[in-house]
Amino acid sequence: MVAKTLADLIKDRMEINEIMANDQKADDIQAGGTHYKEMGVEPWTVMQSVLTEEEFIGFLKGNIIKYAMRQGRKDSPDADKCRHYIQKLNEMNGWE
Repeated sequence: MVAKTLADLIKDRMEINEIMANDQKADDIQAGGTHYKEMGVEPWTVMQSVLTEEEFIGFLKGNIIKYAMRQGRKDSPDADKCRHYIQKLNEMNGWE
């Protein structure tokens, strides 16, 4: 895995800000397919309702770490998934 430069991290943050500026909430999008959107209720919606806020934020952080570390090791849009979880975490923290 290639370490991200500061420029890469800033670019990622700008992309997240652009998505958020377009009023796209994390709940409205899905990285890597439509399988969750096709369900009656998305898994993270269920998790958010049954976990404490602290537990749910831990879940988001864990997935951010997982997808960041997995990027480039699988044939999967892991960077997009990582950004998606970062966006949801930002929304949870009121950093919209």
